[in-house]
Amino acid sequence: MKKLHLYKLTKAVGGIALCFLSLSCSDFLKESDPSNLSPDNFYTIPDHAEAAIAATYADLRFYGDGAGIFSSNWQLLEAVTGTSTTETAQNSDLNNLYSLSYDGNTQHVINWWNGLYKVIANANLVLDKVPSIDPMDETQKTKILSEARFLRALAYFNIVRLWGDAPLITLPQTASSEDFFPERTSQEQIYNLIVEDLQFAESGLSAWTDASGRVNKAAVKALLSKVYLTMAGYPLQKGASHYTLAANKAKEVIDYANANPSEIGLFDTYKQVHDETLKNTKEHLFQIQYNSVVAGNPMGNYYPNFKPVTYSGPGGTGSTVPTRSFYDSFESGDLRTKDQDGWFYTSYYTNGNGEPFDLGAPYVFKHFNQIANGYEGVAGTRNNNLNVPVLRYAEVLLIYAEAQNEVGGPDANTLAALKQIRDRAELSTPGLGSFSKDSFREAVWKERWYEFCYESKTWFDMVRLRKVFNEKTKGFDDFVGHVNLNTNVTLSEKHLLFPLGIQEMLNNPNLSPQNPGYN
Repeated sequence: MKKLHLYKLTKAVGGIALCFLSLSCSDFLKESDPSNLSPDNFYTIPDHAEAAIAATYADLRFYGDGAGIFSSNWQLLEAVTGTSTTETAQNSDLNNLYSLSYDGNTQHVINWWNGLYKVIANANLVLDKVPSIDPMDETQKTKILSEARFLRALAYFNIVRLWGDAPLITLPQTASSEDFFPERTSQEQIYNLIVEDLQFAESGLSAWTDASGRVNKAAVKALLSKVYLTMAGYPLQKGASHYTLAANKAKEVIDYANANPSEIGLFDTYKQVHDETLKNTKEHLFQIQYNSVVAGNPMGNYYPNFKPVTYSGPGGTGSTVPTRSFYDSFESGDLRTKDQDGWFYTSYYTNGNGEPFDLGAPYVFKHFNQIANGYEGVAGTRNNNLNVPVLRYAEVLLIYAEAQNEVGGPDANTLAALKQIRDRAELSTPGLGSFSKDSFREAVWKERWYEFCYESKTWFDMVRLRKVFNEKTKGFDDFVGHVNLNTNVTLSEKHLLFPLGIQEMLNNPNLSPQNPGYN
């Protein structure tokens, strides 16, 4: 066998030598070195476009990457809400988030900036390079470009809500780019690009759902409705025009769901929300994709500290756990608080599938994969393939209810949207005559706090509404002056935005000035 290989190698080398003596081999000599790929020589065939958009999707997983000991990037948006606390307290940056004393050196802040702009950088490469690939099926090309526009819009939507004015980069960057040190762009201009990107994606995608997890028409419409709702509130305060846009766009998804209930709708149970066999289906309009072969689900910091709730025995970090005051604020009988039925569990099975034991407190099991970790009498697979939800149909219902109420007050349709959420929680909903415009508004807000807790949505609601749910009064306080009960720290004006990373500002002086209130 070795002789055969040597013979083949000798023939190959001989063939290459002949090329140097023959003009007919000139094409061989012009071949690009495949080990030196660059954007200029990579985007040549449709498979390259598919690989590039896949890389952009993969970049979304920065959300679950580590931010020091016992902490993940996603905790940035949970620790500051006042609905969670920690049992571990061994990560100083995470402790600073809980105490609202974070600054531009906080690792979570730095990681979010870098992660989001990496998504944008790869999306920009796709948008710049894919149009020139020829030959390529135009339908395939439009689909990929639409997905890239959605992913860029999603990244900028997070950026503008976290930092306000920020660099608006729409082309690939190199060290020779004129705007290699970009200045910050106004929030209004960033939102204009977000809407433009989503409108492009909406027109370019034909499938309403996609079980593979790729961007689909329902996800685009849902995100666009959410963007309009945010623009209607703070800081842009577009008001009635954008509440109307939000309601109308959400209604398009609702109408499709009503006509196609097997494709889009609420799951029957809360366990189905974190069932890995149902990811990318029905209620899950868009998720961050996880597979243990590449990257397993990153939400383990919710697991109770040193409790044997998984196949691996005592473990977990408990670095994000619900505050008792928030848990106790749910209505009596709310299924979302029922042990092993809702978002919180107060007991589980030893090592995932053994004898039941009491956890001693409520813990967040909203992202707990029973198939991977085990459940009553069934051992876990140890492969946590559960996705992270970004857009659920439940949010579309509540966007519609809130936005339509702002336009014309409560009506039968807004009540029906709210009632679907409460019905699943096994809660009764007062009749239409029981609501004023103001009371219905707060009813929807409160439902958002309960339905979307621990999904990185609550903080953004606090900022766009300038209101925070008060767990004692069951009403809403002004953002500025609200006291987070778990730390007894008061929210101030500066907390409406996060600080820019210090090192990023040192690298790019054009980012100055720092956001107000941060040194």
